[in-house]
Amino acid sequence: MFKRIDHITFNVKDRAKSIKFYEEYLGFKKYYEHDVPFPAIEKIVYLKLGDTVLELIHMPDDSGSADQGFHFCLESDNFDEDYNRLLNAGIPVNTEPHPVGAREPGEERWRRVVFVGPDGELIEFRG
Repeated sequence: MFKRIDHITFNVKDRAKSIKFYEEYLGFKKYYEHDVPFPAIEKIVYLKLGDTVLELIHMPDDSGSADQGFHFCLESDNFDEDYNRLLNAGIPVNTEPHPVGAREPGEERWRRVVFVGPDGELIEFRG
């Protein structure tokens, strides 16, 4: 059976801006980058946070943004601190903080919020 999500992928227009965003505001670290044999793709970059991997496909000439409805979710160990840090950094909020139902024990008082990343991708976090 499947064990876990290996990585989450989305397109970005500005590789350096996206790497800086995910490292500075969300704690990811770039660990691998490579060229690919497709004309529209300049590079593929991998960033890691614990066991979570983001794969950024750098398509500088792509006129679209991340797929509508796509998002990924991070678990926060200090919801208010993380929310205020991103809010104070001027990162746009898509969905204001609100309570969510517990999926399993320990999540009873969790809340969720959704921010917007540099290419329109939705970044949810819960905690």
